[in-house]
Formats: sequence, structure tokens, C-alpha cells
Amino acid sequence: MGRTGSGKLRDILGLIKDKASQSKAALLSNPSTLSFHLSLLRATTHDPFSPPLHKHLSAILSFGHSSRATASSAIEVLMDRLQTTRDSCVALKCLFIVHLVLVRGDFILQDQLSIYPSTGGRNYLKLSNFRDNSSPLTWELSSWVRWYAQYIETLLSTSRVLGFFIASSSYSSEKDKQEEKITALMDKELLVEVVSLVGLIEEFCKRPDPLHVEGNKLVEEIMGFVCEDHFSAINEVSVRVSEFRERLGGLSFGESVELVCALTRLENCKERLYELSTRKRSVMDSFWCLIGEIKEGAGMEKDEGKLMIRVRSEKAGESARYGERVLIRSRDSVRFSSGRFPFHVPESMESWQMQ
Repeated sequence: MGRTGSGKLRDILGLIKDKASQSKAALLSNPSTLSFHLSLLRATTHDPFSPPLHKHLSAILSFGHSSRATASSAIEVLMDRLQTTRDSCVALKCLFIVHLVLVRGDFILQDQLSIYPSTGGRNYLKLSNFRDNSSPLTWELSSWVRWYAQYIETLLSTSRVLGFFIASSSYSSEKDKQEEKITALMDKELLVEVVSLVGLIEEFCKRPDPLHVEGNKLVEEIMGFVCEDHFSAINEVSVRVSEFRERLGGLSFGESVELVCALTRLENCKERLYELSTRKRSVMDSFWCLIGEIKEGAGMEKDEGKLMIRVRSEKAGESARYGERVLIRSRDSVRFSSGRFPFHVPESMESWQMQ
């Protein structure tokens, strides 16, 4: 993507702003968070094409080894930069760092981020009306800011419901234990988790059309990262829907309706998910077969004008709980719409370690 004369001027002004911000931080920042503040500024430059450098991101994540008070101050610095900037490039990079903390950060940073300021919910990040009209590119990137913020808000909400952060490295090491806990959940609790996961997948499918930002490495990095969540969410839905296979005969009318409604919402995402992950079509086919089977087992039909729930009496064998689940590896390549805009999950992210 070429840069016009006005674009080059904007780049120069961005560099000046970056240098000025770093000088100001060096003079005014709290000594305990100066290192974090400078790393954050270096990671969230005004360059609309380049993603944050890994060395700056690693320096930010290293604050997960600090005290709770220091980590809290660091998160305040991050959120302050996110919520005060009017630059779409800076906002996207800040959101990327928020996302990074949620899935790669140590518990102390995740904890401080999840409780900031005190409640979550819709428009938690206060970016639903974000607009940067300084250029056609920044206007286009503004739609990505709004979507990414809403996606992260949904990710936070879903993580609160599940009790862990989707795709987080800490959760991956205890996956077997988490799956065992699922079998102990009550039907209503399991339904709440399925509905929340479906909501996250729906948000993933709402991502803006990448056509106008094709070749932008910042957007590519973001989408590669989001894909890890997507694959994890599909796996988590598969685990819980497989568990419902064992419970269909014991569900109440209301629970059966709620389950069918959630799975119907999920099926409404089928075409979009196929479009966004054509390289994994065979695996996704198996997943949709599982969804269809459970809907058939707890489906809805009309009988003399009345809506009825029909539930199978037979149950699958015990091995069906864990033997037939659809598992997708987050590091696999994914090809997005139009076939011309491939994203790859950055393998280097998986190897990041706190220093």
C-alpha cells in the first residue's frame, strides 16, 4: 500500500509526536512505571503499518513479575493511553497489548486488567464511538478499532463466565483438569457457558472487511492473534456440546429450548466461519456435524400448531465425551475472505517468555 504526500507528512508528524511523548514520559512518569511507560510508547507508535516490536511487548509483559501495586499502575498507564488517544493506529496497538495481556500475560497483569476500572460489560473500553477522520486510511482503521474493542469486551465477559481466559497460556497447561470440571457443572451453568462462547464467536464473525487494509501488517498481526481465540472458542464449544450429548434425556423444556436457540445462533455463523477459515474445512465439517447431532437430539418440532421439544432417550457411550471432540490447533494457517488476504498465527508469540 503506497503512501501519498499527505501520508508521508502524517508519518513525519507521527514520529515527532512519538519522540515528544517519550521525552515527556521520561520527565513526568512515576519512577516505578517509567520503564513500562517508555516500552508502551515505543510499542504504540503512530505508524499505521507496523505492528509493535516483540522486544517492546516482552518488556511490557515482564511487569507481570512486579508487585500488585506496580502492575496496577502499569495497567492504568495502558488504559489511559488507549482511552485518551484519537489516533486509530495508537488505539489499535493499545488494544493489541490489552489482548496480549489477556492471553499471554502473567496472572497479576490479567487480574488488574480484568477488574479495571471496576466493572466490565458493553463499552467497557469506551471506544464504541471512536472516529479518526484525519485520512481515508485512519477512517478505515477506526472501524477496526471499534470492532476490536467490542471483541475484547466480549472476550473479557466470556472469560468471566468460564473462569479462565480463552487461549491463555496458563489455561492450556491445565486443559485436562478444566475438561473434568465441565462434567461437574449443572445443566444451567453449562448452558450459560455455551451461550457466552457463541456470543464470542459471533463477535469474531463481525470483523470489518479487510479489502481496504489489505497488506497492512498491523491488521494481519491482530487477525492472526484473534484466530487463536477463535480456534479455542470452537474447541470449548465442542467440549460442552459433547457433554450435553450425555444429558439430553434429563434437560427440562426451557433448557432444551435455550440449547437449541444457542446452537441455531452458532449455525447462523457457519458460512462466515467457513469463509474465514477455508484451510480447516474438513475439521469444521466435523464440528458442524456434532452441532447438528445435538440439535437433532434436543430439537424443536410443531405438533398440531404447538411448539414441541423432542428429546432422544438413548445416550452415547462414555467414550463419546472426550473421544469425538473437534480439536483445532491455533498455529495452523487460516485463509480469509477473497482468498487473497492470508493470516498466519505468529508462532513467535507462543515462545514468548517473561524475562
